[in-house]
Amino acid sequence: MGQLYINENGAHLSISANRIVVNYKDGMERKVPIETLDGIVILGKAQVTTQCVEGLLTRGIPLSYFSKGGRYFGRLVSPNHIKVGLQRTQSSLYDTQFALVFAQRIIDAKLKNQKVVLRRYARKDNIDVEDEVSYISFCLGKIPNTETIEELNGYEGLAAKKYFKGISKCIDEQFKFNGRNKQPPRDPFNSMISLGYSILMNEIYGSLESKGLNPYFGFMHRDSDRHPTLVSDLLEEWRATIVDSTVMSLINGHEINKNMFGYEDDDGCYINRAGLDVFLKKLEKKMMTSCNYLYRVDYTVNFRRAISLQIDNLIKAIKENDATIYEPVIIR
Repeated sequence: MGQLYINENGAHLSISANRIVVNYKDGMERKVPIETLDGIVILGKAQVTTQCVEGLLTRGIPLSYFSKGGRYFGRLVSPNHIKVGLQRTQSSLYDTQFALVFAQRIIDAKLKNQKVVLRRYARKDNIDVEDEVSYISFCLGKIPNTETIEELNGYEGLAAKKYFKGISKCIDEQFKFNGRNKQPPRDPFNSMISLGYSILMNEIYGSLESKGLNPYFGFMHRDSDRHPTLVSDLLEEWRATIVDSTVMSLINGHEINKNMFGYEDDDGCYINRAGLDVFLKKLEKKMMTSCNYLYRVDYTVNFRRAISLQIDNLIKAIKENDATIYEPVIIR
């Protein structure tokens, strides 16, 4: 199971004989069995028939819309997944000790995973990032004693600055960047990770929704209209592991180059169609990569399945009002 990405303006989607049919402007046609899909993601401007929309909603397959640059617009999804009792319990745990402990566990895993990714790419080219790693370790040491989520977020933010400084040391010279920037991203590296985070948020959103949780009732991120804060909470666990490592692999493996990016005053730096094709294929390959360390089971799981299992883990923690049940994934 996976996502179908449509990233060509003018594409036309319909449904026929239990298959999604994609017709492109150049005359090419693609048919995908609907039972193989977890969702459809449209990046840019494409047309979808009413019959296709009905078919997707009937089967509980979400249809998500993004701009070419990765800005999220929204999604169509069936309401069959909603579990009111679970969502009432979920919302009652906001601003409780559960929320603080859950946030501590998520940020602890995030920083540990950042250290692994940073050292992994520094080691390949014998680059010194010990100053950055040491500072992240310092912030890690502060996490267990934080008394508020605001204090915890402060250490997370400080660690993030050092992490991205270290990452910039480890990438190909043409992709060097000066810190994290977004809304809009101003350089190719930030453009790619922003796009990757948006796509991964969509994945997490869909999995949360399908299991009956409310994506807008978070614990670590503060309530914000129109922002799915629980999705943002869970994203922290996977940023470095999935998106950052994918972008680093693309850059240092010379699979993508700066000619695949352009600049617009309002949209910042954006990736072109050729670059987007490369990026999406690489990210989907990452999502389907199976590793035996991803989850505490006696069989291998891929990243997409691991995210789903983590949400099952979170549901159990919510039902039992015990955040220590939630064990974030830490890579090695």
